Amino acid sequence: MSQYKALALDIDGTLLNTKKEVTPEVLKEVRRLQEESVPVMIASGRPHEGIRHVAKAIGMDVYGGFVLSFNGGKITEFKSGHVVYNKTVPIEYNDEILDYVKSHIPEAAVLTYDDGEIITENPEEQYVQLESRVVKMPVRKVENLKAEVDFPVNKFLVTGAPERLEKAVKEMAEHFAGRLNVFQSEPFFIEVVPLGIDKAQSLDYLLKQLGLHREELVACGDGGNDITMVCYAGMGVAMANARDEVKEAADYVTASVDEDGIQKALKHFGII
Repeated sequence: MSQYKALALDIDGTLLNTKKEVTPEVLKEVRRLQEESVPVMIASGRPHEGIRHVAKAIGMDVYGGFVLSFNGGKITEFKSGHVVYNKTVPIEYNDEILDYVKSHIPEAAVLTYDDGEIITENPEEQYVQLESRVVKMPVRKVENLKAEVDFPVNKFLVTGAPERLEKAVKEMAEHFAGRLNVFQSEPFFIEVVPLGIDKAQSLDYLLKQLGLHREELVACGDGGNDITMVCYAGMGVAMANARDEVKEAADYVTASVDEDGIQKALKHFGII
């Protein structure tokens, strides 16, 4: 009997390969676990709407399982649609975030999400368009994002040239230190989420609800926002295509996403 009883998966670069598909071998393995009533969790920086088609592709609409969207800011039991946990950016920070980007990173774009749409003042910006394609959500142009976003959101996404954001993210994180969590999830994305929100924190909350322990969790990831859950899990797995800091944090480095990395890691350890 394996000590591992739950599986958490990042999406891009982990569950979805470079063609944005789940390979047949990985799909077969994930379905097998679901059939054996093993809780499967998708943990991603994407909004919930941008995860829906991936969750359906692996059978969560049939078997159940949990979607941790916005880097864990929102947890949803996928089959029922029941929201288990939801934490938003304090609304009093909305204007300050938007003002900060406009004054300190004027060449960057900012977006957030509303009713199944991406909303931004810069709909044609290349990385806004990339986000739209990846999450399969339409972009709606607004003239004034500050005036438009008068409601709590789970996150703001700042998009722009990697070389510029790499420098800007440290200053922005310092500016909002102790108030918001600011980090790079991709070279061209800066995420702004509520303080204390990361994948590990949300997985810890969910596992406690399920009566499970971190030692029983396998977590697979490749990006900077996966480091916390890879460190947290009893078995933290990094893909061969992962960033170096993720590999250093992991207990095991598996094959790349294009080489059925998830399936090979689970098989290697006889996991679950």
